[in-house]
Amino acid sequence: MHWRAKGMLQKVLGQVPGGEHAHYLLQRRFGGLRQFDREFDIKMDDWRLMAGHLRDAGRPIAGARLFEIGSGWYPTFPFACYLGGARSVITVDLNRHLKPELARACAASLGRFIHMIANACGVSEDDVRERQRKLVERLVGHIDVHAATDGVVTYDAPVDATQTPLGPRQIDCVFSNSVLEHVHPDTVDGIFNEAMRILAPDGIMFHSVNCGDHYAYIDPSINQLNYLQYSDTQWRRWDNAFLYQNRLRAFEFTERAQSAGFEIVMSTECPRETRLRQLAALRVHPQFSHIPPERLCVTSIDFIARKRDAGSLG
Repeated sequence: MHWRAKGMLQKVLGQVPGGEHAHYLLQRRFGGLRQFDREFDIKMDDWRLMAGHLRDAGRPIAGARLFEIGSGWYPTFPFACYLGGARSVITVDLNRHLKPELARACAASLGRFIHMIANACGVSEDDVRERQRKLVERLVGHIDVHAATDGVVTYDAPVDATQTPLGPRQIDCVFSNSVLEHVHPDTVDGIFNEAMRILAPDGIMFHSVNCGDHYAYIDPSINQLNYLQYSDTQWRRWDNAFLYQNRLRAFEFTERAQSAGFEIVMSTECPRETRLRQLAALRVHPQFSHIPPERLCVTSIDFIARKRDAGSLG
């Protein structure tokens, strides 16, 4: 499908009654949800990477108090963290997207990842297997995420992640996966400021950001740097409620975290030769001309930011 056509279709659906449900059905029939197992496996690989980064940063999932921004249609990361022994997982969304049939499929599919979860979290495979069995059993017939996870996972939506109902210093780790690229830059700042407030002393944020043009996934004629050809005014023609892209570059997320008072302790920002070649062949809009090519071309980043001077902040 041509990326401009998809952008305009989503724009229309975002403005008409029933558009959200129609968009979901289209995703199930033609989009990313058409191949649930493939998408789920990708998410679990992302979760595995996150678990490893958190462990290396001294914040393993087992026993941790976690806060996820952007629950989505099914709670892969919260359920996996529950199986891995997290103390609590609060997952929030600005809109209530969770779908019961996908949550059940998620719980069942986790059965294929028992060994990986146990290994990533340093817990017993038997414990992970038993929690997964009970999770599947409890979700039959109705969806009560809190009860199904022994009170560990709390799903709350609608919630504004820049102004949560949580008190200060209650969370060990705030995290997101492929979310920050879809919120307004001012909202990114608000999320980081709120994370600083709710994180415990020495708490951390982990964010995995896919900051390339997402239309490249459905249109093979373009690459993930495509949207750098357009000004903000031009890009608004295709931006929409279902696929808003802020077009911030990878380094801008870490710089904004630093401005909020965090110390960056891990970053995977890296210019790749393929992206540099693609950038060189692109007519980049002057709006981005001040950014060095080796930073402009980066289309993904994982980073960990630690709360600095924690004794006096929050």
